[in-house]
Amino acid sequence: QVQLVETGGGLVQAGGSLRLSCAFSGGTFRNYAMAWFRQAPGKEREFVAAVSDTGGATKHADSVKGRFTISRNNAQNTVYLQMSSLKPEDTALYFCAADFAPYSGPRISPNVYDYWGQGTQVTVSS
Repeated sequence: QVQLVETGGGLVQAGGSLRLSCAFSGGTFRNYAMAWFRQAPGKEREFVAAVSDTGGATKHADSVKGRFTISRNNAQNTVYLQMSSLKPEDTALYFCAADFAPYSGPRISPNVYDYWGQGTQVTVSS
């Protein structure tokens, strides 16, 4: 059974940086496309960034382009989200998601993802 564990969240001032990590276990990591989503209180879950199984292709939401970068290390079964120039509106619970999709590109719809972590809280103060 695939399990995802997110770490790296916390409280940071506006303009600061954080790096989120998601540890994958229970499957062959290189066969999974990975993504980050976030959900703020009272709002729907929204796409943040996605990466293909090989790491060769990525997609980022317009709201985070130029500030956030998704990457993965298939040798360490980990996907990362480097966040910089953080804004108060980035405050949310951040989730890692996995989709069994060998040879596929990054996917932005939450409906295709089969596995989800419990989330890590990111709070950006103004």
